[in-house]
Amino acid sequence: MVARRAGSTLEPVDSLEQVAEEASRRRTFAIISHPDAGKTTLTEKFLLYSGQIAEAGSVKARSGRKTATSDWMELEQQRGISITSTALQFDYRDCVLNLLDTPGHRDFSEDTYRVLAATDAAVMVLDGSKGIESQTLKLFEVCRQREIPILTFVNKCDRPGRPPLELIDEIENMLQLLPAPMSWPVGVPGDLRGIVDRTTRSFIRYDRTAHGATESIEERFEMEDVDPSMPGWSDAREELELLEALGTEVDVKGFLAGEVTPVFFGSALTNFGVRLLLDSVVDLAPTPTPRFDVDSAPRPIEAPFSAFAFKVQANTDKAHRDRIAYVRVCSGHFERGMSVTQTRTGRPFATKYAHTMFGSDRSTVDEAWPGDVVALVNATDVRVGDTLYADEAVEFPQIPLFAPEIFRRIRVTDTNRFKQFRRGLVQLDEEGVIQVLRDEEVGDVEPVLAAVGLMQFEVAVHRLEKEFGAPVALTNAPYSVARRTDAASADELRRLPGATVLARSDGALLALFENEFYLQRIQNEKDHLTLERVLAEQEWLGDGNS
Repeated sequence: MVARRAGSTLEPVDSLEQVAEEASRRRTFAIISHPDAGKTTLTEKFLLYSGQIAEAGSVKARSGRKTATSDWMELEQQRGISITSTALQFDYRDCVLNLLDTPGHRDFSEDTYRVLAATDAAVMVLDGSKGIESQTLKLFEVCRQREIPILTFVNKCDRPGRPPLELIDEIENMLQLLPAPMSWPVGVPGDLRGIVDRTTRSFIRYDRTAHGATESIEERFEMEDVDPSMPGWSDAREELELLEALGTEVDVKGFLAGEVTPVFFGSALTNFGVRLLLDSVVDLAPTPTPRFDVDSAPRPIEAPFSAFAFKVQANTDKAHRDRIAYVRVCSGHFERGMSVTQTRTGRPFATKYAHTMFGSDRSTVDEAWPGDVVALVNATDVRVGDTLYADEAVEFPQIPLFAPEIFRRIRVTDTNRFKQFRRGLVQLDEEGVIQVLRDEEVGDVEPVLAAVGLMQFEVAVHRLEKEFGAPVALTNAPYSVARRTDAASADELRRLPGATVLARSDGALLALFENEFYLQRIQNEKDHLTLERVLAEQEWLGDGNS
């Protein structure tokens, strides 16, 4: 038996039944898209329709208007893009939804990869005029490798774009997914009149609201009662009849297996079709299931508490310079204040300061269940990929680091701020913003930053200067490819021109080379040296050449 808090009292509950019941109410999902497809706007509208915010703020807001709830970092608000992962928890239809907003920019694919490790489903947002773009395709491949079910939302249907049937064909041909349209747009290019709900065979007419800041007024009609002279209605009827003839209905088993994607059409900016999509997240997205440990054994949902850290973030609260570890609860019942064990260190860990997050806002959480995301404040020893557990020991697989592709040397320009510089580097490294590579003889005087995308350096410099008060300068490092090596090979590699060996914070030794051709030559001439790919999974997000 365990005790569950209810207000100021404690009610005894049967732990197994309570865990199963609470887990069945959870939906944990992410939103993925190419930059500027409308991911953050859709996130805002989910919060609007769930009643969590009274007015949505677009990332394209003019000066003086509200900025996006999920984009809390100053640089995000300046650039109008998502560059960090944000956890948002809200209630909808007696369910608890954990929405993990992910970076849309391709330079932060690694952060997105970590977030997807904590989700049970994903909403893929497509621009109705552009279809499947490069970053969407890369993120989809990650979902496919992780067997994550995907719901597709074709956004910006209120603007001139490609024919819906053409987009359906593209989804099937490019992604090898069977599309099952759940809704269908009605109107002419640039003039969306409403959406047909194929489940109820009804037409929903929407009235626009100012800037889409409040819920749109919806009127639902039987399809036989729709005015046939409405612009676009006759074309929509013909397309719907074709879909009926093709038998494009949702196969739930196929969806959960990652073979079928329910497709929704609408406009996040004007709120067209948002409620239908949100309802389907509740109806179709899977509830938490047992997670496999490092020995490929499933950890039952009803087992004692376990969780893994998928994200570390510092300075969400500038007044306190805090450090937050986001953990996904995998099994059991979490209670604030409980003592858990950190698998990597074997040490006990106190959970006194536990919160749920709403962008940069937070509230104390007393308990959590499988599928929930808990923010552990000032969890100084927790790293990305760490497992936490109570009672029965478990270790979940690590979340691997990507192979770096771009390298820069960094130094502090004000030697009086060297302490802040060093502290900032450690923090950014632990968060996974960048990888910090050090020469054992130089240390932190001029380490090398390694990244997948250029914007990671921009974020690192911005945060070092704004959050840690350490002005810095970046210079090019003459390397473009990295391989894992060992101590036995390190000395010989360091003596080679155009190569060096640096240490990563986890103790791994990385050999850096000027280019792939030089690396290939070294491998051919010195096959006794250890030179291993840093991460095979990077090929999922790239062209396989890294």
